[in-house]
Amino acid sequence: MNKELLEALNILEKENNISKETLLEAIENSLLTACKNHFGKADNVKVTINHDTCDFHVFAEKEVVETVEDPLLQISLADAKMADPKYDLGDVIRCQIDSKKFGRIATQNAKNVILQKIREEGRKSLYNDWYCQEREVVTGIVQRYLGKNVSINLGKVDAILNETEMVKSEVFKATERIKVLVLEVKDTPKGPRISVSRTHPDLVKRLFESEVAEVKDGTVEIKAIAREAGSRTKIAVKSNEANVDPVGACVGLNGARVNSIVNELRGEKIDIINWDENPAYLIENALSPAKVICVVADEESKEAQVIVPDYQLSLAIGKEGQNARLAARLTGFKIDIKSETQARELGLFEELGLEYQDPGAPYEEVGSDYKEGGDGETSDYPVEYQDNSQNGDYQE
Repeated sequence: MNKELLEALNILEKENNISKETLLEAIENSLLTACKNHFGKADNVKVTINHDTCDFHVFAEKEVVETVEDPLLQISLADAKMADPKYDLGDVIRCQIDSKKFGRIATQNAKNVILQKIREEGRKSLYNDWYCQEREVVTGIVQRYLGKNVSINLGKVDAILNETEMVKSEVFKATERIKVLVLEVKDTPKGPRISVSRTHPDLVKRLFESEVAEVKDGTVEIKAIAREAGSRTKIAVKSNEANVDPVGACVGLNGARVNSIVNELRGEKIDIINWDENPAYLIENALSPAKVICVVADEESKEAQVIVPDYQLSLAIGKEGQNARLAARLTGFKIDIKSETQARELGLFEELGLEYQDPGAPYEEVGSDYKEGGDGETSDYPVEYQDNSQNGDYQE
């Protein structure tokens, strides 16, 4: 048994994740290469390796002839009979080759073949491992800035955090640990090239999956995410079990779960809302924390008309339009927000079938009931869903 070779192969298999069979195949090819370099050709050379003991033998198949013209391919009848008297002219015998007699150059070339195979298989193994982790969150160590990009060490490989995938307000220090989303893995001659992101919405989704057990096991489903990295994220969640509150599960006791995600995102605000199949209800939830009077959504044109109280207009729109912009991304609807006064001046209450009363009283829709608010309290304002795809009453 070749114990030294067996131990070396076991170590390589464990550290580089390369199968022993692949390494033995590389050794076989290297021995053939060494024979070709030593003898000039190796067409008749065969290598046998015992995969259990790692014992190997190199043979040259030679034809028994009367007169030897090519010593590598032929053997004299006298020499053949010395090996075994039963051999006769025309027989093919296997003559063992002592690999220890190979020259320095042949040995070096054999070594290079093995090393090249190890490098190739190592790169392939790393690529396969990381390719399976695309769109997953991993923890890396900041190494250094490469211009405006950042090099992140992920263990056996390095990743590149491009400037376009960085949050503008974030500044990293060397040896700092950060979580990143594996965006893309490319196979290159120098090994896998991994691109990571800190701005992608899937980063927030994967962080919730790691922090919230209900999200990970599918009890709570993340239906939509809208994100402005470094500033605010809106996430719509739905429970697949009646007795599980999706928002409460994501927030956690005293906000423990969501706060750990906020800390990882360095203070980015996260709004968690209930998903609803009714677009009008979903839009109302998406505009949270603003309260709305009425939502009319047109599914065909993907447009919605929203009326809010005068004092809620700035809150519904948000700073620089952020709240309305994120709500539009989350729901997929183009949202037009009007204040109560603007709606009254434009006659929207009459168009929407609402009867205007005195300013302090609630609005009633003809033939409609009030809706239970998202926070469990009865809303003073009805919210309706209306499909206007036939007449296109409400335009942006």
